[in-house]
Amino acid sequence: MKQPINIFWFRRDLRLDDNIGFCEALKDDNPVLPIFIFDKEILDKLPEDDARVTFIYNTLQKMRKTLQDEHNSSIAMYYGNPESIYKDLINDYKIDKVFTNRDYEPYAKERDEAVKTLLEENNIEFKTFKDQVIFEKDEVVKKDGDPYVVYTPYSKVWLDQFDEDKLKIHYTNSYLDNLVENSRLPNLSLSDMGFKTSSQEIKDYELTPTLIQEYEETRNFPAKDNTSRLGPHLRFGTVSVRKMVKKAIAESNNTFLKELIWREFFMQILWHYPETKDNAFKSKYDRIEWRNNEDEFKKWCEGKTGYPLVDAGMRQLNKTGFMHNRVRMLVGSFLCKHLLIDWRWGESYFAEKLHDYEMSSNVGNWQWVAGSGVDAAPYFRIFNPTTQIDKFDKNKKYIKQWVEEYDTDKYPEKMVDHKEARERCLEVYKAAVS
Repeated sequence: MKQPINIFWFRRDLRLDDNIGFCEALKDDNPVLPIFIFDKEILDKLPEDDARVTFIYNTLQKMRKTLQDEHNSSIAMYYGNPESIYKDLINDYKIDKVFTNRDYEPYAKERDEAVKTLLEENNIEFKTFKDQVIFEKDEVVKKDGDPYVVYTPYSKVWLDQFDEDKLKIHYTNSYLDNLVENSRLPNLSLSDMGFKTSSQEIKDYELTPTLIQEYEETRNFPAKDNTSRLGPHLRFGTVSVRKMVKKAIAESNNTFLKELIWREFFMQILWHYPETKDNAFKSKYDRIEWRNNEDEFKKWCEGKTGYPLVDAGMRQLNKTGFMHNRVRMLVGSFLCKHLLIDWRWGESYFAEKLHDYEMSSNVGNWQWVAGSGVDAAPYFRIFNPTTQIDKFDKNKKYIKQWVEEYDTDKYPEKMVDHKEARERCLEVYKAAVS
């Protein structure tokens, strides 16, 4: 007779320590089989050299090695449709419970509902935990239960409810002996899934006390590059959000902490309003008559608009998978307002290119620049891509780093006149939303 086991399903929590669902699985009575599923539904839409797939794969291999070397265990790796893989697992093992951490994106919610139904039909309990946020779903809402759709009151209630004394770190080390003993669990190669190692690298994050303390005064200047590069690590859970919040508090840095709260604000917006991944939060903005000129979109994608700060940002993105946050706002505004190209086109391009792509933040920020989202910039706020240089890259250090032909005959002419584009944008927006 097969011995009952529990499964822990790694997803956006690629770490062995301070992982709530993993810790809870290990504390249960049955031995734990850790698994990871490379989901075809997600992977089939990605380029073969996607840096994020390489990063996930390499991270999992390191985790496997740690478990093999120190605990005579491993992580079983699968590629395919999660529901189909669970059908096979149910045939191969006597599963008592499946543990996992919650994911709030629309596709993830549908996927988990399908897996939960399958498991329950087979008398297997599906246990989910809050891990990637401090507050989720309905935990920070108005007194009448409605979600906040403006950041400032949301962040105030978030901070009022937050109690550092209750912020527990979930250490797993003393429980790791409760893993299934098998160091030769199924593995995969990137090529098994139709991928190859990316030439782009997702860098380790830097979160020194100095960086946190200077964050407020340096974060808007792209040439200084004084950003933590924490985004992909929060996205894939190679760091614990609880440890990051503790660091922000230890350095008494509210600006850095508020960035983490912004992330949770956008997450709860997407959870409450999943339709906003495709539709404007303010529905009248879906009446905008976008020009959607494909040649102009191509120039924007390639960083050949003739506006140096816009071009520097797009070229940095294309080459490295990263773009400085201040520049993201400018390139987004330029696409929607100067070129009158639908924010969804830009959101999709960022989804393909950004290492730290997180649907909730990306959709939230794109709708912010388009004026159509929660807590959005008013539609008549249109960044001037030339004066932004004076404010944030006065010495043109960032521009010269990414636009090699800047200030030469080879640099393209401006594709639109700022004043004319601004007037055209105001006219089109006004017609749609008034």
